[in-house]
Amino acid sequence: MKRKKFLALGLAAVMTISLVGCVNQYPEETNNTSTASDDVRIIATSPATADICDRLELDLVGVSSSTLSTIPERYKDVTQVGMPMSPDLEILKSLNPDYVLSPSSLQNDLQPKYASIGVNSIFLNLKSVEGMYASILDLGEKFNREEQAQALVDEFHAFMETYKKKNEGKESPTVLVLMGLPGSYIVATENSYVGSLVKLAGGINVYQGTDQEFLNANTEDMQSKDPDIILRAAHALPDDVVEMFQEEFETNDIWKHFRAVQEGRVFDLSYEKFGMSAKFNYPEALEELQPMLYGENS
Repeated sequence: MKRKKFLALGLAAVMTISLVGCVNQYPEETNNTSTASDDVRIIATSPATADICDRLELDLVGVSSSTLSTIPERYKDVTQVGMPMSPDLEILKSLNPDYVLSPSSLQNDLQPKYASIGVNSIFLNLKSVEGMYASILDLGEKFNREEQAQALVDEFHAFMETYKKKNEGKESPTVLVLMGLPGSYIVATENSYVGSLVKLAGGINVYQGTDQEFLNANTEDMQSKDPDIILRAAHALPDDVVEMFQEEFETNDIWKHFRAVQEGRVFDLSYEKFGMSAKFNYPEALEELQPMLYGENS
Protein backbone atom coordinates (compact mmCIF):
# COMPACT_ATOMS: atom_id res chain seq x y z
CA MET A 1 0.00 0.00 0.00
CA LYS A 2 1.28 3.42 -0.90
CA ARG A 3 1.64 5.37 2.31
CA LYS A 4 3.48 8.32 3.68
CA LYS A 5 5.38 8.18 6.92
CA PHE A 6 3.22 9.15 9.87
CA LEU A 7 3.81 12.72 10.95
CA ALA A 8 3.50 13.83 14.55
CA LEU A 9 0.10 15.21 15.37
CA GLY A 10 1.60 18.58 16.15
CA LEU A 11 0.36 18.76 19.70
CA ALA A 12 2.21 22.01 20.27
CA ALA A 13 0.06 23.64 17.62
CA VAL A 14 -3.06 22.05 19.05
CA MET A 15 -2.21 23.25 22.53
CA THR A 16 -2.14 26.87 21.38
CA ILE A 17 -5.76 26.64 20.34
CA SER A 18 -6.43 30.29 20.96
CA LEU A 19 -4.50 30.90 17.75
CA VAL A 20 -6.30 28.27 15.69
CA GLY A 21 -9.69 29.89 15.46
CA CYS A 22 -11.87 32.21 17.43
CA VAL A 23 -15.36 33.43 17.98
CA ASN A 24 -16.32 35.73 15.14
CA GLN A 25 -18.37 38.50 16.66
CA TYR A 26 -20.61 40.95 14.88
CA PRO A 27 -22.52 42.72 17.64
CA GLU A 28 -23.72 46.26 17.33
CA GLU A 29 -21.29 47.34 20.02
CA THR A 30 -17.61 46.99 19.16
CA ASN A 31 -16.15 46.38 22.61
CA ASN A 32 -15.24 42.87 23.71
CA THR A 33 -15.83 43.24 27.43
CA SER A 34 -17.13 40.49 29.68
CA THR A 35 -20.90 40.24 30.09
CA ALA A 36 -22.58 39.05 33.27
CA SER A 37 -24.15 35.76 32.20
CA ASP A 38 -27.09 36.05 34.60
CA ASP A 39 -28.26 39.21 32.84
CA VAL A 40 -27.68 38.21 29.23
CA ARG A 41 -30.28 36.67 26.93
CA ILE A 42 -28.70 34.09 24.62
CA ILE A 43 -30.09 31.99 21.77
CA ALA A 44 -28.21 28.96 20.39
CA THR A 45 -29.34 28.13 16.86
CA SER A 46 -27.72 24.69 16.48
CA PRO A 47 -27.33 21.56 18.62
CA ALA A 48 -23.54 22.02 18.65
CA THR A 49 -23.74 25.59 19.99
CA ALA A 50 -26.34 24.48 22.54
CA ASP A 51 -23.99 21.72 23.75
CA ILE A 52 -21.25 24.30 24.31
CA CYS A 53 -23.60 26.56 26.26
CA ASP A 54 -24.64 23.59 28.38
CA ARG A 55 -21.01 22.74 29.20
CA LEU A 56 -20.42 26.38 30.12
CA GLU A 57 -23.53 26.35 32.35
CA LEU A 58 -25.19 29.14 30.40
CA ASP A 59 -28.95 29.63 30.38
CA LEU A 60 -30.67 30.14 27.04
CA VAL A 61 -33.90 31.87 26.04
CA GLY A 62 -34.02 30.12 22.67
CA VAL A 63 -32.63 26.92 21.19
CA SER A 64 -32.68 25.23 17.78
CA SER A 65 -35.09 22.55 16.71
CA SER A 66 -33.51 19.28 15.62
CA THR A 67 -34.76 15.98 14.25
CA LEU A 68 -31.36 14.24 14.22
CA SER A 69 -29.53 15.57 17.28
CA THR A 70 -30.43 15.75 20.96
CA ILE A 71 -30.73 19.11 22.66
CA PRO A 72 -29.33 19.16 26.23
CA GLU A 73 -31.83 18.42 28.98
CA ARG A 74 -31.11 21.83 30.51
CA TYR A 75 -33.00 23.43 27.60
CA LYS A 76 -35.97 21.06 27.30
CA ASP A 77 -38.49 23.82 28.14
CA VAL A 78 -36.74 26.60 26.20
CA THR A 79 -38.47 28.13 23.17
CA GLN A 80 -37.45 26.49 19.91
CA VAL A 81 -36.42 28.85 17.13
CA GLY A 82 -36.37 26.56 14.11
CA MET A 83 -33.76 24.51 12.28
CA PRO A 84 -30.07 25.55 12.32
CA MET A 85 -29.90 26.53 8.65
CA SER A 86 -33.13 28.51 8.72
CA PRO A 87 -34.04 29.82 12.19
CA ASP A 88 -37.35 31.66 12.43
CA LEU A 89 -36.42 35.35 12.46
CA GLU A 90 -39.76 36.40 13.88
CA ILE A 91 -39.33 34.12 16.88
CA LEU A 92 -35.71 35.23 17.31
CA LYS A 93 -36.68 38.89 17.42
CA SER A 94 -39.59 38.25 19.79
CA LEU A 95 -37.22 36.71 22.34
CA ASN A 96 -35.27 39.97 22.49
CA PRO A 97 -31.83 38.30 22.64
CA ASP A 98 -28.59 40.04 23.55
CA TYR A 99 -26.70 37.50 21.42
CA VAL A 100 -27.52 34.78 18.92
CA LEU A 101 -24.90 32.03 18.69
CA SER A 102 -24.47 30.11 15.42
CA PRO A 103 -21.77 28.05 13.67
CA SER A 104 -19.39 30.08 11.50
CA SER A 105 -20.09 27.72 8.60
CA LEU A 106 -23.49 29.43 8.31
CA GLN A 107 -22.22 32.97 8.83
CA ASN A 108 -22.47 34.19 5.24
CA ASP A 109 -26.12 33.21 5.10
CA LEU A 110 -27.26 34.04 8.62
CA GLN A 111 -25.39 37.20 9.59
CA PRO A 112 -27.28 39.47 7.15
CA LYS A 113 -30.56 37.99 8.37
CA TYR A 114 -29.68 38.66 12.00
CA ALA A 115 -28.63 42.20 11.10
CA SER A 116 -31.96 42.74 9.34
CA ILE A 117 -33.84 42.18 12.61
CA GLY A 118 -31.32 44.13 14.69
CA VAL A 119 -29.89 41.34 16.85
CA ASN A 120 -26.25 40.82 17.79
CA SER A 121 -24.65 37.61 16.54
CA ILE A 122 -21.62 35.56 17.53
CA PHE A 123 -20.39 32.88 15.15
CA LEU A 124 -18.45 29.99 16.64
CA ASN A 125 -15.63 28.31 14.73
CA LEU A 126 -16.80 24.69 14.77
CA LYS A 127 -14.88 23.60 11.68
CA SER A 128 -12.36 21.75 13.86
CA VAL A 129 -11.93 20.52 17.42
CA GLU A 130 -9.24 23.15 17.97
CA GLY A 131 -11.55 25.88 16.68
CA MET A 132 -14.32 24.72 19.01
CA TYR A 133 -12.11 25.03 22.07
CA ALA A 134 -10.83 28.43 20.97
CA SER A 135 -14.46 29.52 20.72
CA ILE A 136 -15.14 28.07 24.16
CA LEU A 137 -12.35 30.16 25.65
CA ASP A 138 -13.75 33.28 24.00
CA LEU A 139 -17.26 32.58 25.26
CA GLY A 140 -15.94 31.88 28.74
CA GLU A 141 -14.28 35.26 28.80
CA LYS A 142 -17.29 37.09 27.40
CA PHE A 143 -19.93 35.50 29.62
CA ASN A 144 -17.95 35.18 32.85
CA ARG A 145 -17.44 31.43 32.51
CA GLU A 146 -13.64 31.35 32.45
CA GLU A 147 -13.41 28.55 35.01
CA GLN A 148 -15.77 26.25 33.12
CA ALA A 149 -14.09 27.05 29.81
CA GLN A 150 -10.60 26.36 31.15
CA ALA A 151 -11.73 23.05 32.62
CA LEU A 152 -12.99 21.96 29.20
CA VAL A 153 -9.75 23.02 27.52
CA ASP A 154 -7.67 21.18 30.14
CA GLU A 155 -9.73 18.06 29.44
CA PHE A 156 -8.96 18.41 25.73
CA HIS A 157 -5.24 18.85 26.38
CA ALA A 158 -5.16 15.72 28.55
CA PHE A 159 -6.93 13.70 25.89
CA MET A 160 -4.55 14.86 23.15
CA GLU A 161 -1.48 14.11 25.27
CA THR A 162 -2.62 10.49 25.44
CA TYR A 163 -4.06 10.20 21.96
CA LYS A 164 -1.00 11.49 20.09
CA LYS A 165 0.97 8.47 21.37
CA LYS A 166 -1.46 5.94 19.92
CA ASN A 167 -0.25 6.11 16.33
CA GLU A 168 3.28 7.33 16.92
CA GLY A 169 5.64 5.79 14.39
CA LYS A 170 2.86 4.39 12.20
CA GLU A 171 2.60 5.11 8.51
CA SER A 172 -0.09 7.62 7.63
CA PRO A 173 -2.66 6.61 5.00
CA THR A 174 -3.82 8.94 2.25
CA VAL A 175 -7.56 9.52 2.43
CA LEU A 176 -10.35 10.70 0.13
CA VAL A 177 -13.29 12.05 2.14
CA LEU A 178 -16.67 12.34 0.44
CA MET A 179 -19.57 14.32 1.94
CA GLY A 180 -22.94 13.21 0.60
CA LEU A 181 -26.48 14.45 0.32
CA PRO A 182 -29.24 12.41 -1.28
CA GLY A 183 -28.40 12.38 -4.99
CA SER A 184 -25.04 14.16 -4.85
CA TYR A 185 -21.70 14.34 -3.08
CA ILE A 186 -18.66 16.60 -2.80
CA VAL A 187 -15.09 16.27 -1.56
CA ALA A 188 -14.39 17.25 2.05
CA THR A 189 -10.97 18.86 2.55
CA GLU A 190 -9.00 18.97 5.79
CA ASN A 191 -10.65 22.35 6.45
CA SER A 192 -14.01 20.66 7.03
CA TYR A 193 -14.87 19.16 10.40
CA VAL A 194 -14.76 15.59 9.06
CA GLY A 195 -11.45 16.41 7.38
CA SER A 196 -10.05 17.84 10.59
CA LEU A 197 -10.87 14.60 12.43
CA VAL A 198 -9.06 12.58 9.77
CA LYS A 199 -6.07 14.89 10.20
CA LEU A 200 -6.12 14.51 13.99
CA ALA A 201 -6.18 10.74 13.50
CA GLY A 202 -3.05 10.98 11.34
CA GLY A 203 -4.63 10.61 7.90
CA ILE A 204 -3.43 12.68 4.94
CA ASN A 205 -6.24 14.22 2.91
CA VAL A 206 -5.58 13.83 -0.81
CA TYR A 207 -7.14 17.26 -1.41
CA GLN A 208 -4.85 19.79 0.25
CA GLY A 209 -3.60 23.26 -0.57
CA THR A 210 -6.99 24.95 -0.47
CA ASP A 211 -8.77 27.17 2.05
CA GLN A 212 -12.14 25.69 1.08
CA GLU A 213 -14.04 23.22 3.24
CA PHE A 214 -15.57 21.38 0.30
CA LEU A 215 -14.72 21.01 -3.36
CA ASN A 216 -16.43 19.79 -6.49
CA ALA A 217 -14.17 17.25 -8.19
CA ASN A 218 -14.81 14.68 -10.91
CA THR A 219 -14.15 11.01 -10.34
CA GLU A 220 -11.23 10.99 -12.79
CA ASP A 221 -9.44 13.58 -10.68
CA MET A 222 -10.24 11.65 -7.51
CA GLN A 223 -8.82 8.47 -9.06
CA SER A 224 -5.62 10.30 -10.01
CA LYS A 225 -5.07 11.05 -6.29
CA ASP A 226 -4.90 7.27 -5.66
CA PRO A 227 -6.14 7.35 -2.05
CA ASP A 228 -5.37 4.44 0.27
CA ILE A 229 -8.79 4.85 1.89
CA ILE A 230 -12.16 6.34 0.93
CA LEU A 231 -14.40 7.65 3.71
CA ARG A 232 -18.05 8.54 3.06
CA ALA A 233 -19.95 10.93 5.35
CA ALA A 234 -23.48 12.36 5.27
CA HIS A 235 -24.49 16.00 5.53
CA ALA A 236 -28.15 15.10 6.15
CA LEU A 237 -30.58 12.17 5.81
CA PRO A 238 -27.83 9.61 6.55
CA ASP A 239 -29.85 6.53 5.59
CA ASP A 240 -30.62 7.99 2.19
CA VAL A 241 -27.00 9.05 1.70
CA VAL A 242 -25.66 5.57 2.50
CA GLU A 243 -28.05 4.12 -0.06
CA MET A 244 -27.01 6.76 -2.58
CA PHE A 245 -23.31 6.01 -2.09
CA GLN A 246 -23.89 2.27 -2.42
CA GLU A 247 -25.72 2.75 -5.70
CA GLU A 248 -23.08 5.17 -6.99
CA PHE A 249 -20.21 2.81 -6.22
CA GLU A 250 -22.06 -0.16 -7.74
CA THR A 251 -23.26 1.51 -10.95
CA ASN A 252 -20.48 3.99 -11.78
CA ASP A 253 -17.83 1.84 -13.44
CA ILE A 254 -14.90 4.12 -12.59
CA TRP A 255 -14.99 3.28 -8.88
CA LYS A 256 -13.85 -0.29 -9.50
CA HIS A 257 -10.56 1.15 -10.75
CA PHE A 258 -9.81 2.84 -7.41
CA ARG A 259 -7.21 0.91 -5.43
CA ALA A 260 -9.13 1.65 -2.21
CA VAL A 261 -12.22 -0.02 -3.68
CA GLN A 262 -10.23 -3.00 -4.96
CA GLU A 263 -8.71 -3.50 -1.50
CA GLY A 264 -12.02 -3.09 0.31
CA ARG A 265 -10.98 0.09 2.10
CA VAL A 266 -14.18 2.11 1.64
CA PHE A 267 -15.99 3.03 4.87
CA ASP A 268 -19.20 4.85 5.80
CA LEU A 269 -18.85 7.18 8.78
CA SER A 270 -21.60 7.41 11.39
CA TYR A 271 -23.66 10.58 11.13
CA GLU A 272 -23.73 11.11 14.90
CA LYS A 273 -19.96 11.49 15.10
CA PHE A 274 -19.07 13.00 11.73
CA GLY A 275 -21.43 15.90 11.10
CA MET A 276 -20.79 19.44 9.92
CA SER A 277 -19.83 20.94 13.29
CA ALA A 278 -17.33 20.00 15.98
CA LYS A 279 -18.86 18.28 18.99
CA PHE A 280 -17.68 16.89 22.30
CA ASN A 281 -17.94 13.33 20.97
CA TYR A 282 -14.75 13.78 18.90
CA PRO A 283 -12.93 11.10 21.00
CA GLU A 284 -15.54 8.55 19.88
CA ALA A 285 -15.13 9.75 16.28
CA LEU A 286 -11.36 9.24 16.48
CA GLU A 287 -11.89 5.75 17.91
CA GLU A 288 -14.19 4.95 14.99
CA LEU A 289 -11.52 6.12 12.55
CA GLN A 290 -8.76 4.07 14.15
CA PRO A 291 -9.45 0.66 12.53
CA MET A 292 -10.43 2.30 9.25
CA LEU A 293 -7.09 4.07 8.92
CA TYR A 294 -4.78 1.54 10.56
CA GLY A 295 -6.51 -1.84 10.36
CA GLU A 296 -8.56 -3.92 12.77
CA ASN A 297 -5.62 -4.66 15.04
CA SER A 298 -4.47 -1.04 15.33
